[in-house]
Amino acid sequence: MKALGIDTGAARVGLALSDDLGMLAHPLETITVKSAGNLAAYIASIIKREKVSVVVIGLPRNMDGSHGPAAAKSREFGEKLRAAAPGCEIIFWDERMTSVAAQKALHERGLNVKKSRPIIDQVAAQMILQGYLDSQAMRTG
Repeated sequence: MKALGIDTGAARVGLALSDDLGMLAHPLETITVKSAGNLAAYIASIIKREKVSVVVIGLPRNMDGSHGPAAAKSREFGEKLRAAAPGCEIIFWDERMTSVAAQKALHERGLNVKKSRPIIDQVAAQMILQGYLDSQAMRTG
């Protein structure tokens, strides 16, 4: 099972891809939303090229667990992607604090906010995807 993780945002979208065994997530790319054109079609082409069977989209939640406008946008994007990549399972995953954790991890590697901006969304997508992959391993292991 190969999986794709997505961290959606208003300006940038981060992508991460699992290995062929579905055990480890790796950063893939950051897409600038304004330059992407049809974002769902572009990501659907990645799904086809990489033979992805599951897409895990980060679902932003408020700290109290409720959903706000950002979660609605993630769900809306998920529906567009579902239409663009039929047959691929779309899963929404709680992404609370992943951007903060990604920034902290990059800071620990010596990258400041400015230097980490191009990759922070990929790292957040990697954390979203790895959380999902770990949960699946615990269910089957």
